[in-house]
Amino acid sequence: MGIGMPSKYDLGVIVGRFQILHKGHSAIISRAFELCENVAIFVGSSQESGTYKNPFTFEERKEFLLAAFPNLQIYPLPDIGVGNCLAWGDYVIENVVKSCGKAPDVFISGREERRTSWFGENTAEVSIPKTIDISATKMKQFIIDDDRESWDEYVEPAIANRYEYMRGIILKSKDVLETRSL
Repeated sequence: MGIGMPSKYDLGVIVGRFQILHKGHSAIISRAFELCENVAIFVGSSQESGTYKNPFTFEERKEFLLAAFPNLQIYPLPDIGVGNCLAWGDYVIENVVKSCGKAPDVFISGREERRTSWFGENTAEVSIPKTIDISATKMKQFIIDDDRESWDEYVEPAIANRYEYMRGIILKSKDVLETRSL
């Protein structure tokens, strides 16, 4: 750690939709556990399911995350329709305080340009460099194409045995483009 940085943060928070838990997500979560005593995941678009963008329910995503990381604290984070801005960051912090009883010590994310405007200058953030070139969109396409080999290469190993289950949900939702999100 650098000068002035704690040897380990108490509460680290990760926000994401986790619509197919893949090795890129796992790398970020594993790094969060190296940096933090406690890691809380806030599952975005938690009110959404059954659509191409968000095929899985919050409960399913929570189950997938816990299969790989049983020590996670996992909470829903419904969309509020404000986009990627400080109002969204304030909403996230408010939910963290309500769910965890305190503000986060650090937010941990993959390096995404759109996330730079979520929080003000007083909020610690750690961006984990992307070392695995994968996305949930690519994972869904592997399932739609029934490309099990590619899917197996990138899926979080703890949920690899759920391919057929996930495939059924994704095929059923692949043409549903509606969303309840604002």
